[in-house]
Amino acid sequence: MNLKINFKTLFGYRKTWLSAILILSCITMTNAQTVSGTVKADGEPLPGATVIVKGTSKGTTTDFDGNFTVDANAQTVLAISYVGYSTQEILVGNQNQINVTLEQDNKLDEVVVIGYGTQRKSDLTGSVSSVSSEDLTAVPVSRVDQALQGRASGVQVTQTSGAPGAGTVIRVRGGNSITGSNEPLWVIDGIVVGTNFNLNNINSNDIKSIEILKDASSIAIYGSRGANGVVLVSTKNGAGAGSGKPEISVNLYTSTQLVPELPDMLSQAEQIAFTNESARFRSAAEPFPNDPSSYPDNDWFDLLLDPSPIYNADVSISGATDNLNYYTSLNYFNQDGLVKSTGIEKYIFRSNLDYKLSDKVKAGFRVNYSRIEQDNGNANFGNAFATLRTQPIYNDDGTFNGFDEVVGSPWSNPIANIALNTNETFSNNLLASLYLEYKPAPNWVIRSTFSPEFNNTKQNRFTSSQSPHLLVVNDLGSASVRTVASSGWNNENTIQYQSDFGENHSVTALAGASFQKVSTEIAEAEAFGITSDATGFNNLGFSDPTRSVVSSDFTGFQIASFFGRLNYAYKDKYLLTLVGRTDGSSVFAEGNKYEFYPSIAGAWKITEESFMEDQDVFQDLKLRASYGKSGNQAIDPYRTKGVLVEANTTLNGEEKPGLTLGRPSNPNLIWETTNALDIALEASLFGGKIFTELNYYYKKTNDLLLDVTIPRQTGFTSQLQNVGSLENKGWEFLVNSTNISNTNFNWNSTLTVSSNKNKILDLGGADFIDLTVDAILGSGNTRLIVGESVPVFTGVPFLGTWKSQDEIDASGLTDPQVVGGSKFEDVNGDHIISNEDAVVLGSPLPDFIFGFENSFSYKNWDFSFYFQGTVGNEVYNLRTRNHYFNRGETTKFAELADRWTLDNPTSNIPRAGADSVTGTPPNSEYVEDGSYLRLKTLRLAYNLPVDKMGLNGFKNATIYFSGSNLLLFSNFRLIDPEASNFGRSGLGNIAQGYNDGSYPNPRVLTLGLNVTF
Repeated sequence: MNLKINFKTLFGYRKTWLSAILILSCITMTNAQTVSGTVKADGEPLPGATVIVKGTSKGTTTDFDGNFTVDANAQTVLAISYVGYSTQEILVGNQNQINVTLEQDNKLDEVVVIGYGTQRKSDLTGSVSSVSSEDLTAVPVSRVDQALQGRASGVQVTQTSGAPGAGTVIRVRGGNSITGSNEPLWVIDGIVVGTNFNLNNINSNDIKSIEILKDASSIAIYGSRGANGVVLVSTKNGAGAGSGKPEISVNLYTSTQLVPELPDMLSQAEQIAFTNESARFRSAAEPFPNDPSSYPDNDWFDLLLDPSPIYNADVSISGATDNLNYYTSLNYFNQDGLVKSTGIEKYIFRSNLDYKLSDKVKAGFRVNYSRIEQDNGNANFGNAFATLRTQPIYNDDGTFNGFDEVVGSPWSNPIANIALNTNETFSNNLLASLYLEYKPAPNWVIRSTFSPEFNNTKQNRFTSSQSPHLLVVNDLGSASVRTVASSGWNNENTIQYQSDFGENHSVTALAGASFQKVSTEIAEAEAFGITSDATGFNNLGFSDPTRSVVSSDFTGFQIASFFGRLNYAYKDKYLLTLVGRTDGSSVFAEGNKYEFYPSIAGAWKITEESFMEDQDVFQDLKLRASYGKSGNQAIDPYRTKGVLVEANTTLNGEEKPGLTLGRPSNPNLIWETTNALDIALEASLFGGKIFTELNYYYKKTNDLLLDVTIPRQTGFTSQLQNVGSLENKGWEFLVNSTNISNTNFNWNSTLTVSSNKNKILDLGGADFIDLTVDAILGSGNTRLIVGESVPVFTGVPFLGTWKSQDEIDASGLTDPQVVGGSKFEDVNGDHIISNEDAVVLGSPLPDFIFGFENSFSYKNWDFSFYFQGTVGNEVYNLRTRNHYFNRGETTKFAELADRWTLDNPTSNIPRAGADSVTGTPPNSEYVEDGSYLRLKTLRLAYNLPVDKMGLNGFKNATIYFSGSNLLLFSNFRLIDPEASNFGRSGLGNIAQGYNDGSYPNPRVLTLGLNVTF
């Protein structure tokens, strides 16, 4: 394990730090003043309340009559707190007397964002998880979705890889589809950006809060796109910045990424012994007849991986007046990857503005522009596994080596690829919205929003003509240019009415219409036979025109929606919510374009009942339930239609170009629909010190889209049809607690635990469907089985090794076996080991996912740590076939040093070379325990006493140190079981839990500074 820290890199951002210090030094000091006041709660003076000058240890407590006196200045922010009550922060300004009334600290009174509005959590009838900006920015991340891991109950977030800019796979209460996407819908400041929006475009520090809508009542307002959950992102505005003077915030940090613990492989000498032994068993010549010291000993992990830096700087300016509030930010982010030639560089600009034109009219806009430059890498991390340590990097004459003598074929030299080739992507994204809000009467609000989005991406790839593997076969260079241009707009129109009727009745009604259009154009050109590296990918004409490939594509869709929501409350203790949305989509054929999605929900505030008046345990207790229907488009545009493919024919003895149908049409395709039930209990206990929430849910998805076998007489073998169904059911548990809270010391804890059980109910009459996740592995490793989860890992049980010929003879197996070779169970008793013997070996879906955080503050110091993990899931190790069973031309796990030999005849690890006799089907040795516990984040911060330092112009200044991914507890061979080898789309939509030693997740050490003035 490499724990060497590159301190030069860690503090390489010194110029930025010096600039920040100079800015701090230039702020003008202001005169001190004495501030007095009174703190009350529930109409009575509150003795013992804490009054702190924020950012310092200076403060006092209120006397018996709730009075206090403290020295401050105009820029000082006073933080006034008391156990069980919400902390209030007040800017002193020119005030000498400040009187404060504290409200009870109640998680149920927090205001959360819901679809097309906001609501107090106490009034929610649906299931909504909230993640604050403090949670998102406590430890720096390059993408906001990375910060959600373990933060919200019922939401599983899996990092696809450790590569810079890599995304995540998110499942909200399990996956609902097999063919369609299972990713949640992302909505940013009310703009529906879909399921595949590149979250690298958003600066995490710009985000105010995130709400995740999970049940039918909360997601039905998004209709056909909400079945997989909805993630609502709200960015900051200037409302909290105080009046008049702009608030400037500077956030700087620099990080060092350290290479994590790596898998144990055979040493060079051990690998040579294995390879020679394998060759002798096959009666082949030994590839390494000489002493091991005479051959290269290249540690490919060390050659491809390096500790690397991250630099981040963002500055924001915000403010508010009576009629205007604004927030503007600039962000620069630069991350080099652990794997050489990988990295990402981002430039992000955001401007949010709200302007009150009159008492009745309000307008505003949100603009986010990003420029991303990404190095995709020219050396696959898998090369570190696949290449023998004996493989030379250079030839004797100093040129790059491009031939593998052991295998006897050209070899793609990763070091040469890094030096010679190019693979880069540039993207520009503009996401904006403009709104106009009109209040014709106090109870009415009419709002219209128009939101355009433009995204342009260009990928350049170049393989040099000097690449050694091309020189070996006398081939030339190649290059390609691929551009993707997408544009779209979204128009949302709502009208809302709110009124109280008498003392007991309250109604909020919302109606609206939404329209969206998106189109995407793709163009790609590939050139081969490039003789010169002079122009690279910039002139594809310098190539062999007979080998050129040109392709293009266009896709687009439109959605029209009409929706409504009614919230009714009786005596503020009986709540009812009705939601309905009709969606029409262009992706379906006539007659199936429209679908209606209704839901109903209710809640009972039990603590409002008279029989709860005398108890002192529950501050609030609420029971809620919801039932409804949501949808999933599930198919790409034009999927109901047949597709034309190139098919040449012969006419009069000459080949003529032509087209033919490549797939059958199906105009009968309809939406996948999910019906969901949710029951929950929410409670605030012991004066607000503990908030807890327990949810149970059940979801059933019907009309699953599956490729179904059809008669060959049709000219096709399969057709996409609505035939299947599946279910998800589970529970979620959340606890927030204030364990200790006094003047100098505070301790808070948060625990989230979730469990989801997924089961296939119907596959259109089939008992199971085989999935092929790897062409070499073939079938028999992954199946969709009625009664099992989506998917399950399958294979033949591995029983170790054959210990004698008598044991082989007694087995009755007719296919070849060898002493010391792999022994598999003949499950069906047909005396042949094949996929017919495959059994269920496990599932990538965990029994539990959890997160546990503790945060402490002592005077000016803050400390927090956060653990996250899973229990009960399995991982399919795609490396096991090559590194455990295969011949000696591939590297081997270190444990194979204890393999079966004549001197070690009791070993259950197959002998070297046995695979040349014994077939190796997908088997139980490929499937490993994927449970893990990770110290996700650790943070230590010091809030500088700006008053004592004479920095009276500052509201606060914090310097912090944090660590990410510092500890990992796992039994997985490849160390880190968290990966998604197939990403999040296509096969990766359901084939989760596959790991081939993906790009490693680094350990990250960060030093940062946050300043507000």
